[in-house]
Amino acid sequence: MTPSAVAEPAAEDALAPSGGGPARYEVVAIPGDGVGPDVLAAGRRVVDALGERHGFSVAWHEILVGGCAIDAYGVAIRPEDLDACRASDAVFLGAVGGPKWDDPNAAVRPEQALFAMRGGLELFANLRPVTVHPALAVSSPLKAHLLEDVDLLVVRELTGGLYFGRRTEMSGAPGTRHAVDELPYSDLEVERIVRLAFELARARRRHVTSVDKANVLATSRLWRTVATEVGAEYPDVALDHRLVDAAAMQIARRPGDFDVIVTENLFGDILSDEASVLAGSLGMLPSASVGSRVTAHGIHGIYEPIHGSAPDIAGKDIANPIGTILSAAMMLRWSFGRVDLAGMIEDAVSDALFDGFRTPDLMPIDVGVAAELTPVGTRGMTDAIVARLGGAGEAA
Repeated sequence: MTPSAVAEPAAEDALAPSGGGPARYEVVAIPGDGVGPDVLAAGRRVVDALGERHGFSVAWHEILVGGCAIDAYGVAIRPEDLDACRASDAVFLGAVGGPKWDDPNAAVRPEQALFAMRGGLELFANLRPVTVHPALAVSSPLKAHLLEDVDLLVVRELTGGLYFGRRTEMSGAPGTRHAVDELPYSDLEVERIVRLAFELARARRRHVTSVDKANVLATSRLWRTVATEVGAEYPDVALDHRLVDAAAMQIARRPGDFDVIVTENLFGDILSDEASVLAGSLGMLPSASVGSRVTAHGIHGIYEPIHGSAPDIAGKDIANPIGTILSAAMMLRWSFGRVDLAGMIEDAVSDALFDGFRTPDLMPIDVGVAAELTPVGTRGMTDAIVARLGGAGEAA
């Protein structure tokens, strides 16, 4: 594995099954909206190319979820489609949403599908690895010396907190309007996500940073108490606590100081997006949402890039597919139990970047530097990665 691989191989290998597994996997494919179909096709092509070369196949079951499902069915996700996700080995997702469905007051919105899948599939942990490929340091807004040795993993609690708490929608006349969002957490919800963070840290640099707002929020004081209790069971892993505002500043000033960051739902949503900027583009980074359910082959989960649907560039062959392709690597590692093949994808991505292939979002501003690179689109980057797998499969 090259140092620039971005899917946390050591940490994930610690928990993922490593056997060869069967020759066929059942995966629900959700292209979604905007660039979702573009990047998901790229990810599927890489997986199929690898399967063609190494003797496995994927049965892709494509469904409509998100804005396109609202247009087709009137809901963001149908119960039968959630059942299909539940019955699969894994779910591979592009992106959902877009300006067409952006009205926050609408009764039906694309993001409702994400909440339904996270809650319905009991996926309580979102994992977002962030590393900086050496060849892309010039694409990051941070100075190059701050990016040395950046290799962090954000572990975000996914099914509790403000997003799942009770709410009172806006009411009252102007001048008296009010709304309420409740932020609930139980000690068991906190314990399971913090424990996962410690297990992952054991296979990394053995350092967990728990992020809260314990100086203000009662739930954060519960969080800090439970994190301290769990930390006492892992004397081989260092634990420190940071307030969320201090953590946000430190990610921008000294990101190399972090190993595993574990935090609640809202804070994790914000901090992981901030950390993603370190890599130079949102298009670079993968994610996995997992729970405790184990299938015959691995851990069930949803795999998706962290970027949004970017409808302004949909269908133009310019979206960066790397975040989706690396999410596929995470899927192979966690849900297929194929650690070896996941590493092949990561190495192929790394090699394509070292060889100078760049989608528009990765092209540096410096004209002289850019002249040394090979500009490509979505399909061109996928071609380069597939070629470095040693196989030439086409998308199904």
